[in-house]
Amino acid sequence: MYEPNVVGDWQEYDEHAGLRVRVHRMERSEPPRGRDDAAEGLTYFWLRVTVENRGTRRFGIHLEDGQFDVRVGPDGESAFVDWRNSQFIEGYDVYPLRRATAVLYGAAPEAALSRVDVQIQLRVDEEWTERALWSGDVGLDEQTGCATPGAVREGLARQISNFLREQAEEGTA
Repeated sequence: MYEPNVVGDWQEYDEHAGLRVRVHRMERSEPPRGRDDAAEGLTYFWLRVTVENRGTRRFGIHLEDGQFDVRVGPDGESAFVDWRNSQFIEGYDVYPLRRATAVLYGAAPEAALSRVDVQIQLRVDEEWTERALWSGDVGLDEQTGCATPGAVREGLARQISNFLREQAEEGTA
């Protein structure tokens, strides 16, 4: 059974030894160049995607528009992605022990931000990797007053695992 990453987890690529990626720091924030008119009435958020090379050789990476899919809420509706304010990684060589980070701005209805799924397909040396999925939420720590981020993370991971297990059981029944 495939379980998605929780926001903050590293996803390692077997076919590219030492290369890993993660989605992290998902927070509410207004975009630096102003709101897009298409996002009227929506709540803005941003997230960071970091690609790290812990291997021994250089990797040429691309992480551009079209390689992200952001879904929100219990029904997995598409979030508005503000391409104008987002910062991508376009044709960058990541050398050993180096990182590159992309920043993605999006917007969605406030109520839908309690469940955010981010799917990424990285291109490495002109080859596509498999898609990877991260699940999380925007501002859970602020809303719940939870003192330990680890507890929030474990709780979300447990919810995702239980949901997937139930789905698998329903599929075999």
